[in-house]
Amino acid sequence: MGRAVVDAHLHVWDLERSEYAWLTPDFGPLYATYAPERAQDELRLAGIGSAVLVQAEDSERDTELMLEAASRHPWIAGVVGWVQLDDPAVAERQLDGRRDQPRFRGVRHLVHDDPRDDFLRLPSVRRSLRLLAEHGLPFDVPDAWPRHLAATADLAAALPELRIVVDHLAKPPFGGAGWEAWRATLPDVAARPNTVAKVSGLQVPGRPFTVDEVRPAWDVALELFGPERLMWGSDWPLTVLTGGYGHAWDVMSSLIGELSPGERERILSGTATTVYL
Repeated sequence: MGRAVVDAHLHVWDLERSEYAWLTPDFGPLYATYAPERAQDELRLAGIGSAVLVQAEDSERDTELMLEAASRHPWIAGVVGWVQLDDPAVAERQLDGRRDQPRFRGVRHLVHDDPRDDFLRLPSVRRSLRLLAEHGLPFDVPDAWPRHLAATADLAAALPELRIVVDHLAKPPFGGAGWEAWRATLPDVAARPNTVAKVSGLQVPGRPFTVDEVRPAWDVALELFGPERLMWGSDWPLTVLTGGYGHAWDVMSSLIGELSPGERERILSGTATTVYL
């Protein structure tokens, strides 16, 4: 199953190149540089041939770091970077400047760290997201629950030409009081045909990361999106806190392995190829 797999959500970062304001010493082993070579070793051990790098900071420095890595490493199939979405003029210049960089394959903004609850509804952001659609680039929304999940559904309805990727199933609150509300809101997103979701980043520090733990969210994802609109991503190196790359792959590949060959192919490579590559 590993040979055709595309890891649709993997990070690298360099503490000497960028600030990563969210990444503090409190994160323990994550507070370190995670270079492309280290990521490549993890992929090789799991038998996975390629990955999509996803931004870890709202900055051009972080995007340049990933694109430089992509120019050196053929296993990097694409880069989901950052542009200044709340300034359409700047966003347009940045997007035009990326036209000669074929590995630049999507855009993300750390909405969960942005202080503006209405970020996805801002007229300036909507104008920039229309530019993304015109450039044929998808938009990743990280950690949408709880502040941005309803807004993601509204965005998908307002911009049907924009492909929207819901990272980490919007971060379901396993074991939390918000589970039923997350479960009630996600269908509004999935009802829009221009949305897809990543079964990634489902680990929660302090909770076991096992097949049984993940299955409730996995079942919801299959019910709402179907295998044809799901893709798998490791979310490494965040998985270092819950058993590492290999353990994350073992858990998710066990669940995916319960599906038919065609369904497995969609989640492990087909959807990611359609969306990013």
